[in-house]
Amino acid sequence: MVVPDVNDAAVRQRIVVTMVERSMKTRWSTASPVVRRTLVLASVLILGAVGMAAQQQNFDNIQVRSMHVQGKIWMLVGAGGNVTIQIGDDGVLVVDTQFDGMADKLIAEINRLSGGKPIRYIINTHSHGDHVGGNQKIAAAGAQIVAGNFAGQIAFRTGGGNPAFIIAHENALNRISRPAQGEPPPFEAWPTDTFFVESKDMYFNGEAIRLLHQPNAHTDGDILVHFRGSDVISAGDVYTNARYPNIDVAAGGSINGIVAAANNIIDLTVPADKQEGGTYVIPGHGRLADEADVVEYRDMLTIIRDRIQDLAQKGQTLEQVKAAKPTLDYDGRFGAATGIGNTDTFVERVYNGVKPPDPPANNRNRRR
Repeated sequence: MVVPDVNDAAVRQRIVVTMVERSMKTRWSTASPVVRRTLVLASVLILGAVGMAAQQQNFDNIQVRSMHVQGKIWMLVGAGGNVTIQIGDDGVLVVDTQFDGMADKLIAEINRLSGGKPIRYIINTHSHGDHVGGNQKIAAAGAQIVAGNFAGQIAFRTGGGNPAFIIAHENALNRISRPAQGEPPPFEAWPTDTFFVESKDMYFNGEAIRLLHQPNAHTDGDILVHFRGSDVISAGDVYTNARYPNIDVAAGGSINGIVAAANNIIDLTVPADKQEGGTYVIPGHGRLADEADVVEYRDMLTIIRDRIQDLAQKGQTLEQVKAAKPTLDYDGRFGAATGIGNTDTFVERVYNGVKPPDPPANNRNRRR
């Protein structure tokens, strides 16, 4: 959805309302109950984003909304990335924590949904601040089950507290603890448990959970979180259906890694009747999705990448490629003129990722 560049916040909101209504009408009559709830939640998310931009991220006016996905999984939206929570007899597991300014509201909603069960684990899908900003407060609000010497080590590290464990890929920890710009967050916000291999397995609340590293996708530290019993995938920003992907090249991201991650999600998903439902996918930003939505996203990425690669191999410059508008037929769905994931930046990062390497200087200067 592309919102026209209008300065007046009220006008922008009316425009978005109209666009959302039209979008919902096209799919409402044939949508399943879960998809209908998702469309309503998506409209809340989009309107919240417009309001947040108009108020310069005044978190005081942002509400946390939640919906039950299936099994033990809930999806929470507010400001920043989508949050996934798993609730069961063992406690609560949280995937991503939005911004620090949203942490108290997230904790309140988690307590409401869980009946006050303790938060045992936080999983970070990657290192960006809109997904890890609430780590410190939400971890401090939790309590891990530990005993013996390990309890003493945790108490020493935290000054006597017993916060929830924070799990991430090792590359995400490296970028959180040593950011390219600015100061790192407090030590208490850093992941406490990392892995560097292809996957990490957990068993919590009566179901297997797989953490699957997606190398050099959105960043170099992305993971998919697959709740096998509930049949839900929390994808982080390797899948965002509200815009073109933000390929963070400085953090190791690449277009080919994003495409590979989308293919990996498709390999894990199984649709239900008439290709609707089945395995649900919670994106980093946007509405709840199923396999068909991810296939559409993967196809879009592949087609645009291949168009740009073909033009680059024919020797066209970045300016010529942009003028050719290789994203034109998808701009109405994913494009944006400004902001993260805007169309120009997306095309530029795809181009730089697929263009042929420049010949060595000695070859260019060699006389024939």
